[in-house]
Amino acid sequence: MNQTAILPTAYLGPIQYYQKLLTYPACIIEHHEHFIKQTFRSRCEIYSPNGVLTLSIPLEKRNKRQAVKDARISYEYNWQTLHWRSFESSYRRSPFFEYYEDDLFPFFEAKKFDFLVDFNEAIQQEILGLLKAKPNYTFSTEYKSTYDNADDFRQLISPKESPAADPSFEPKPYSQVFEPRHGFLPNLSIADLLFNQGSRAADHI
Repeated sequence: MNQTAILPTAYLGPIQYYQKLLTYPACIIEHHEHFIKQTFRSRCEIYSPNGVLTLSIPLEKRNKRQAVKDARISYEYNWQTLHWRSFESSYRRSPFFEYYEDDLFPFFEAKKFDFLVDFNEAIQQEILGLLKAKPNYTFSTEYKSTYDNADDFRQLISPKESPAADPSFEPKPYSQVFEPRHGFLPNLSIADLLFNQGSRAADHI
């Protein structure tokens, strides 16, 4: 294990993402790579009444070589309201939803961000505050395909990769609202952990 982790930007990233953010002495969040579709950069996974539900932030039309820092959020339809309704239907019965909803609701109502990375960073700062965590991270200033003295998780932390592919991450079970119906679902969005575990969430990361 190196002292630095390279991470993608993430929308309410999975627990695996926050494990890196909180355990590495330093992290670099990538802003200069080409945007990659269908990843945690613009989507998160939550536990709905029907199982895993993917929530995606729509983006404006872009060219294939656009840097992630230039990806603009589209507001052609009211995705914020749809996402919040999904959080409500999924977590209203969770132990801590009412405790945190006033902190997170503004990101799905009044607050508008032009760029995906700015939205991701703002809501991540809110999550870190709720976790009472202060990780040490910066943002990339240029794109590097490889790093000699850092652990690169830009591809490994992905909906397309099993958490089992990451030997440094072992999901810890915790109670979930719909676990009696579908069983325990590991490595969902940090929001799932927060709504179900509250102040104990950091102990599971």
